[in-house]
Amino acid sequence: MEQLLSVVVSVYNEEQALPLFYQTARPILESLSWDYELIFVNDGSADGSLGILKKLAAENPKVKVASFSRNFGHEAAMIAGLDYAKGDAIVCMDADLQHPPECLPEIIEKIEGGSGVISMVRTKNASAGLVKNITSAAFYKLINTLSDVKFEPNASDFFAVSRPAADVLRSNYREKVRFLRGYVQNIGFHKTTIEYEAHDRVAGESKYSIRKLFAFSVNTILCFSNLPLKLGIYAGIFAALMGVAVMVYTLCTRQGAPSGYATIVILNCFMFAILFVLVGIIGEYIAILFSELKDRPIYIVEEKENLN
Repeated sequence: MEQLLSVVVSVYNEEQALPLFYQTARPILESLSWDYELIFVNDGSADGSLGILKKLAAENPKVKVASFSRNFGHEAAMIAGLDYAKGDAIVCMDADLQHPPECLPEIIEKIEGGSGVISMVRTKNASAGLVKNITSAAFYKLINTLSDVKFEPNASDFFAVSRPAADVLRSNYREKVRFLRGYVQNIGFHKTTIEYEAHDRVAGESKYSIRKLFAFSVNTILCFSNLPLKLGIYAGIFAALMGVAVMVYTLCTRQGAPSGYATIVILNCFMFAILFVLVGIIGEYIAILFSELKDRPIYIVEEKENLN
């Protein structure tokens, strides 16, 4: 029986990029030794993306479309694609051609060689500025320091998994606050990497603002590390050491208790700053727990094309 490759493509306001993506990807998919299905997940696009996807689905039954009732986010779109995919291997990628479809034959080769998880690692991102590249590197260094799980630096939302690995993601990794590419690297299986050079975005602009990237980074750290919760212990030890230092200073100078309004104000401000930071961290963890307890759906599909 011919094996099936499922390619999941998240779409959010990509009407300018979709025709070129399809024209680029289809010949490559047709040339593979595997059969394929091309699953587009429309993440509540406000432009003409859905109309283009419906037209492609009408022309090619291997093109399948799931359209959300509203914008649920890029990660929700990838999860929906994994849920609907029927392939022996599943590839998740973006529609703006920064994730090159030319990598698909090599991905198939790795899957046939026994790999269960393939992380696509960027060697170069021409469209990202210096600041974004530096912050991305700093993020991976920080999360690898804080977390027991070690992430592949510069791994992206472009990845591939075998059917058994996808089954694990479908069944067991259903958090409402999530970091899918981290889960992919955390589930085990035989893992390998493929390096690629990110192309220029063919149309549109990045959907991640600085605010969204910051919130995404915070959620990722909280999902994979409980070290921030332990900061209270470290802060307490630090405060105790400061107290000992003040006591030693007092005894050595024989001046009794330290005097001075400025000293008292600075110490109070410092200690309250630590306290409020810790309260804020605990609040973020409680917010994640609250999201999980509400158990609202990760996504809602309003329309489907060529999907059972």
